[in-house]
Amino acid sequence: MLFPEIIHHGATQGVTGSCHQLFADADHSFLVDCGLFQGSDVSSGNEAAAAQSAVLFSLNTIKALIVTHVHADHIGRIPQLLAAGFSGPILCSEPSAHLMPLVLEDAFRHQFGRTQKDVDQYLELIAKRTIALPFNTWFDLVSLPELTCRMRLQRDGHVLGSAYVECDMVYHLENRQRRVVFSGDLGAPHTPILPSPQSPERADVLILESTYGDRLHEDRTTRQLRLEQAIDSALEDNGTILIPAFSLGRTQELLYEIEDILHRKALADKDFLAGRAGQPDESVNWPQLPIILDSPLASRITKVYQQFDDIWDSEASARTDSGRTPLTFSQLITIDSHDQHLRTVNYLSSTGRPAIVIAGHGMCAGGRVVNYLKAMLGDSRHNVIFVGYQAKGTPGAALQAHGASGGYVELDKERYVVRAAVTTLGGYSAHADQQGLVDFVTGMEHWPSEIRLVHGEASAKKALSEVLRRKYSLAKREGKVVIAGK
Repeated sequence: MLFPEIIHHGATQGVTGSCHQLFADADHSFLVDCGLFQGSDVSSGNEAAAAQSAVLFSLNTIKALIVTHVHADHIGRIPQLLAAGFSGPILCSEPSAHLMPLVLEDAFRHQFGRTQKDVDQYLELIAKRTIALPFNTWFDLVSLPELTCRMRLQRDGHVLGSAYVECDMVYHLENRQRRVVFSGDLGAPHTPILPSPQSPERADVLILESTYGDRLHEDRTTRQLRLEQAIDSALEDNGTILIPAFSLGRTQELLYEIEDILHRKALADKDFLAGRAGQPDESVNWPQLPIILDSPLASRITKVYQQFDDIWDSEASARTDSGRTPLTFSQLITIDSHDQHLRTVNYLSSTGRPAIVIAGHGMCAGGRVVNYLKAMLGDSRHNVIFVGYQAKGTPGAALQAHGASGGYVELDKERYVVRAAVTTLGGYSAHADQQGLVDFVTGMEHWPSEIRLVHGEASAKKALSEVLRRKYSLAKREGKVVIAGK
C-alpha cells in the first residue's frame, strides 16, 4: 500500500457522521472528526442505522483525534469512541476546546439521560484528553527516522473555532512528502463576526465537503436588510417574532445583526429629535423592544464567543473598539431556568407587547421553541421567521410548506393550526456554496492532484465534481475529482 491512505467512516452518502481516518503508515493513523449520523442519513438508510451511535472500526493504529469544529455531526460519537477504548489525545483549536464540553454535555445528557455526576466525570475525562492548539501553528504527530508527520489548523469561517486541517507527511527513506488537507465545514464569505476562509497554499489530496455543491446562496451582503424588513413588517402585528435558531453560530450571527439594527434605529430617532430626519416609525418603541434569548446552551456559547473577540473579523472588532457590545446589548434578555421560560411563553402569548425571541431548536424538532409554537401558532399577531435550512420531515419544514396557507403542524404528536405568519429568509447558511467551494480549490497556488468529495447529498457531489473537473480542464491542470464511497 502506498501511504498516506484515507478511509472514510462517515459522511460519504449524506451530510452527517463526518469521520475520516488518515493512515500516515501502517502503524500510525489519525482520526479527523467523529460525528453522529443524523436525520435522513439514518432514517433513509443512507448509512447503516447502527452506525449512528457505534464506532465500527478498529482503533489499533489511531494515535489522535483531530476535531475540525464542535457541531454534533463532527463530534457526536466521541463518547462512543472513548467507550470503544480510544485513549489518545483530542486535538482542536483553542475556541473549540472551550465549546466542546458545552456541546457534549448537552448531547450526553439528552442522548443518554445520565446523572449530573456521570456527566461531570465524562467531561473531566474529555478535558484531560483535550489539547488546545493555536491556529496556523504546526504540531508534531509523529517523529521517527523513517517518518515525520505534523498538522496545523487554519480558520475556515464556519463557526467559532472551526478549522480546516493541513497534514504534512515526510517519508525520509523514500525522499517523498505529501500534504493532505481536510476542509471540515467551510464557511461562506460575508459571515458576521468571523473572517472569511482563506485557501491553503497547496494540497496533494483534499477531502472537501460538498453540502451546497449544487447551488449558490442568496446575496449575503443584503441579508441584514432583509431581516430588518421582515422584523419591521412583523412588528406591525404587535405580537412576538419567534426565530428558531441553533445554539452555535446562527444565534450569535442573529444577535450581532439585531444589535446593529437597534443601533441604527436609535441613531435615526436621535436625528429626528434633532430635526435632521423625516418622520420615524412610531409603531414600535425600538429602545424598549425586548430581544429574548431563550436557550441556556446558546447563552453559554455566546459567552465563549465574547471570550475570543480577539479573533473576530475587522468589522466586529471595530464595533467593540467603538464601545458597542454586539452580543450583550442592553435590550437583550437571557432566559435560563425552565420556570422563567414557561413564564415568558405565557406572558408573550397573552399580552400584546411586541418582542423578538430567539429560541432553540433550529428545526423546531425539540427544545424550548416548541412551547412557543404551541402557544402562538394559533394567533395571527405572532410571526415565525426562519433563517436556516429546515430538513425534510421536521416541524420547521412543515411550517414552511403549509404555514402560509393556514395549515397545521404536528408538535409532540398533536396538531396545531397555523394562523401566525411564517417567513423564510435566505443567505444565512454557515456553509460555503458551490462558488465558495470552487474558490477554495482554485485559490491554492498548487491545486490538489486528488479531490475527494464528502459531506453532501449525491446531487450536490455530482454537480460540484463536474464543475471542478471543468475548472481543471480549462486551466490545463492535472488532477482527479472522485466522490468518496462511490
